[in-house]
Amino acid sequence: MDAMAPPRYAFGVNVVAKTPPDAPLPPPFADWFVARGWSPRPHQLELLDKARAGKSTLLIAPTGAGKTLAGFLPSLTALHARPKKPRRAGGYGIHTLYVSPLKALAVDIARNLEAPVDEIGLTLRLETRTGDTSVHKRQRQKLNPPDILLTTPEQVALLVSAPGADRFFADLDTVIFDELHALVTNKRGDLLSLGLARLRKLAPRLKTIGLSATVADPDELRGWLMPQGGTRRRLSHLVTVAGGARPDITILDSQERVPWSGHSARYALGDLYDAIKRHRMALLFVNTRSQAELIFQELWRVNADDLPIALHHGSLDATQRRKVEAAMSAGRLRAVVCTSTLDLGIDWGDVDLVIHIGAPKGASRLAQRIGRANHRLDEPSRALLVPANRFEVLECRSALEANYLGAQDTPPIRSGALDVLSQHVLGMACATPFDADDLYEEVASAYPYREIDRRTFDRTVGFVATGGYALRQYERYARIRAGKDGLWRISHPRVAQQYRLNVGTIIEAPLLNVKISRNRAAGLAGRGGRIVGRIEEYFIETLAPGDTFLFAGFVLRFEGMYENDVIATRTQDTTPKIPLYAGGKFPLSTYLAAGVRAILADPKRWGELPPQVAEWLRIQRRRSLLPRQGQLLVETYPRGNRHYLVAYPFEGRLAHQTLGMLLTRRLERAKLRPTGFVATDYSIAVWGLADLGAAFARDRPSLAELFDEDMLGDDLEAWMAESYLLKRMFRNCALISGLIEKRHPGQEKSGRQVTMSSDLIYDVLRKHEPDHLLMEATWADASTGLLDIGRLGDMLARIKGRIVHSRLDRISPLAVPVMLEIGKEPVSGGDADEHVLREAADDLAREAMNGG
Repeated sequence: MDAMAPPRYAFGVNVVAKTPPDAPLPPPFADWFVARGWSPRPHQLELLDKARAGKSTLLIAPTGAGKTLAGFLPSLTALHARPKKPRRAGGYGIHTLYVSPLKALAVDIARNLEAPVDEIGLTLRLETRTGDTSVHKRQRQKLNPPDILLTTPEQVALLVSAPGADRFFADLDTVIFDELHALVTNKRGDLLSLGLARLRKLAPRLKTIGLSATVADPDELRGWLMPQGGTRRRLSHLVTVAGGARPDITILDSQERVPWSGHSARYALGDLYDAIKRHRMALLFVNTRSQAELIFQELWRVNADDLPIALHHGSLDATQRRKVEAAMSAGRLRAVVCTSTLDLGIDWGDVDLVIHIGAPKGASRLAQRIGRANHRLDEPSRALLVPANRFEVLECRSALEANYLGAQDTPPIRSGALDVLSQHVLGMACATPFDADDLYEEVASAYPYREIDRRTFDRTVGFVATGGYALRQYERYARIRAGKDGLWRISHPRVAQQYRLNVGTIIEAPLLNVKISRNRAAGLAGRGGRIVGRIEEYFIETLAPGDTFLFAGFVLRFEGMYENDVIATRTQDTTPKIPLYAGGKFPLSTYLAAGVRAILADPKRWGELPPQVAEWLRIQRRRSLLPRQGQLLVETYPRGNRHYLVAYPFEGRLAHQTLGMLLTRRLERAKLRPTGFVATDYSIAVWGLADLGAAFARDRPSLAELFDEDMLGDDLEAWMAESYLLKRMFRNCALISGLIEKRHPGQEKSGRQVTMSSDLIYDVLRKHEPDHLLMEATWADASTGLLDIGRLGDMLARIKGRIVHSRLDRISPLAVPVMLEIGKEPVSGGDADEHVLREAADDLAREAMNGG
């Protein structure tokens, strides 16, 4: 056996490697390995050797290869060799900081490290610090720091912004970033990179260690680990681990009919239950929390053997999630239905099957989730992919092939966000007065901000100091001021208090507690009840007293509100509403989208598909067209008293929703009276009263004009100016930057209060200062985030001159899935009735496949 210990250490098992002579382990460590019949792996010793030389390093290794022990071994050996008494009074500060994307992962790693630390006989303290850590423990840690602190990005921001951070981090030697790929590609990563830049200033000899199993571009992560400056990108050292057993992945080939559309996968419940019964413990991953609730409820409905099946997602109460995790660790469960909350790092020991319900949306995400099963380097992870509809069959096939090729599609590291920089600038003023020249140099050393120019930085400082030109007359936006010494400091002590209450970049939709009460009267009087989690405020606003909804695995009856609590009682209703959680859907990755297009364009590959799906594509080819690689297929046909345009870009729901809004504006301008549109990950359907096929046949307008890239100019700006979406993005930027504060001592603004404040400011800035820093940040978010404008622009460029039009007299087989979604997204402002009756799937399919 090797250094990756049994499940109780969560470090992996099974391959023996000889210790290279140039990197010997200290005797207590070598004895510990020998006593267990283990031998350290070469990559663990190579990383130890580089750390001893003071070199920052990225370790890329497959699941089960022992990344965690490799990352900590340099710190454990260094602490073992450190003099018992420090040279200065007051004791040592933090030696090693471990940063995890998940609180649960930090706690799990700390627990797993305690056993080898005790068994080797090391006299050191390791502790966790997360949002769940008590105030008393946090204060004690500041006065008496542990040797190793395991924490999260938000806590790093709090620690570096605290007065006394220089003393706390004076002895900092190493920062370990676990699951680095999951930390760096969003605003959370931007804030963490700025925190790392400050740590380097506080501890100039600091080295970094990055751990990752899923990497599309290693050099980006290597650059992120290093301080930047000058014209050349600086890269950390790199250690890679080859090998690992090839995962055993299958796609469910059910005897049941694969649905045309939808995401529930109810058709496969029997197959799912059989798979659970055949394994020790299965993780059932879904892409949304509402999906998790539905699948959990349906599994218990068919659970004739009364198997212990649990539910785990981010809206559940933390206590309930911890109970599920403890039951998993103890091997008391047979299945857990979960979302991304269980994606990363944590080794649950007995999990021997991952079931992915619905398409994974990304090759890297699938690889990450599959790695939760058989967490061993030399044992294959087993996974079952369960497509929820016919297009997802193609996507699952593309994802399976990507996994076997080792393809990765993690998003690239983006340029640092300005709202995040604003938060950091305020945090640095909270820590100690700063000199703008010094802080600029520090910020520019962070990888996402390496290209920031001085003017943009000065605008950011000015925004934090005044709120911007249009807001500078309001004293509450003056959060920092320059003193006579030229240093910037906070304008009032309460600014620091507000900063600490609102730090971070994770913006959840406004949430309310869900409390189950024994009876309606007691609940509405605020007496008793049990909180089972938190639910989006906007969903509750759609309910009337007496409505039922599904949450935390229960069917609940909404009774009303008591203060900020949703009061509910248990019910046996079998037709509850299901919350559609904000931010729950992943966009289809560019890599998998290209894979789906390739399968459609190559009939030779259809033999890999279930017969019913292959037959669907063959009939589509006979009745209409299938796009070749690089082409965009556009179909038009009449149905009922409406005319339809269906396009198949395969660019993901976010880009398609933006495309739908822009297309309807153009069709409205062409007097073609669009009535509505609907978008899926694979296609978009627009319907209206005018004969769209005839109009395109006469080039009034032509399809080339309709899909021209110039729609991302004036049309986009006009729509964005009218759309609530830009206000929604601005709201998030205002919260992250600190312009609007949600939390105050002893109270928290409601979602409606925050929205009213942000909408008011947005309207002022749009009218009087459209080039405001936060307006710029909002547009940047629109390009890569909710609207996916960047990806839409790439698609419009790709299909230029390659649009093929199929004018039909009825719906095509390929259009059935998107037609079943109709009715969800009406277009406001059109001159026709927006109501379209939802057709039954069987009727649509019969019309498309049989012609009648």
